[in-house]
Amino acid sequence: MIARKLLAVSAAMVMGLAGLTACSGGDGDDGGGGGSGDTQMTFWHNSTTGDGKAYWEATVKDFEAANPGVKIKIQSIQNEDMDGKLQTALNSGDAPDIFMARGGGKLADVVEAGQAQEIVVDEATKSQLSDAAFSAFTVDGKIYGMPMSVLPGGMYYSKDLFAQAGITETPETIEDLSAAVDKLKAAGIAPIALGAKDAWPAAHWYYFFALRACSQDTLDKVATEMNFDDPCWQKAGDELADFAATEPFNQGFLTTAAQTGAGSSAGLIANHQAAMELMGAWNPGVIASLTPDTKPLADLGWFPFPAIDGGDGGAGAMMGGQDGFSCSKDAPAECSEFLNFAMQKEYQNGYATAFQTLPASAEAQAEVTDPALVQVLEAYQSAPYVSLWLDTLLGQNVGNALNAGVVNLLAGQGDSAAIVKGVADAAAKE
Repeated sequence: MIARKLLAVSAAMVMGLAGLTACSGGDGDDGGGGGSGDTQMTFWHNSTTGDGKAYWEATVKDFEAANPGVKIKIQSIQNEDMDGKLQTALNSGDAPDIFMARGGGKLADVVEAGQAQEIVVDEATKSQLSDAAFSAFTVDGKIYGMPMSVLPGGMYYSKDLFAQAGITETPETIEDLSAAVDKLKAAGIAPIALGAKDAWPAAHWYYFFALRACSQDTLDKVATEMNFDDPCWQKAGDELADFAATEPFNQGFLTTAAQTGAGSSAGLIANHQAAMELMGAWNPGVIASLTPDTKPLADLGWFPFPAIDGGDGGAGAMMGGQDGFSCSKDAPAECSEFLNFAMQKEYQNGYATAFQTLPASAEAQAEVTDPALVQVLEAYQSAPYVSLWLDTLLGQNVGNALNAGVVNLLAGQGDSAAIVKGVADAAAKE
């Protein structure tokens, strides 16, 4: 089964990967490009407002100027809507030529369905990226996506709110995190923002408990074997259930969105309405877009997800993803050319600045100055291994079952055993 023949799931994502990308939300159509030309392409990305949207418009304009006769029509889509709309377009045979891809099992399923083409990577791009940078976008030894960023996750927090609550050290264990939650509650501060309405932010909590509970070998094998018999999978759910029972999340978290508006989980951090959020490395950019002055949050800090008792995960191991772009099966050769064009140092520098995130290019990482992201990058570079987000790793159907099971647990309508059964049942249908 081609969809499960991915290169290196976790260990290969570690060193050698040169950075991280942001995932800025939005919706609507952009008219960038258009017009008539010898070659026309459509391009879907997930940044509908601000610097990210402007970055892609400028990059497309520069590419068109450098390639007379080529025109690219841009459509920006709200992040939470992207996967569903893209899958519908792919299945209908009306896919965009250039589309956002997160790699892993999700991309492998697209490749298996014959909906994507191999990317031609030029030598200049190869000099910017190590082989490991392409691991999440490689299926059966061929590259089907161009990585723009790497997105390890962890805990973002407000230094000012921690100080108000008398918290002087960032938590290193779940017991430490629970103690911090108690202090924040005592100070009248919502401890942790969670946008469970979008499912995947809630599921991140299970992913990270699994990262701490399961060994690297177990995480490496699950994508190919789809076996959830190891007791660590249920331990992860039990640990999450115990932590959730302490009521650490914002009021109404089950109906809170993740990244849209001041009332979203990112918005709660941006406006000092909550102290912490578990999220990937795109978060500083999203938070900055939601602050009152739309500038980076001055007191934003970061720390790794805490350790748990009795877990088999490696100390310092991280979990995250890669954002990149792929070419649909019928896209012209100019699709690969555009993706290589966007990997030039000038555009990777611009990407890092526009999205306030970690670019995939090693040379462009010097542009990363946000203190929280510098902390992420340092932890990432010293991590013994990095596992891919579980829903991305497992593919669309199994990943969706996992995410739904975690939301049910947090809503009091399921437990750890139900999560494991749900993903096992979904995997059996693959």
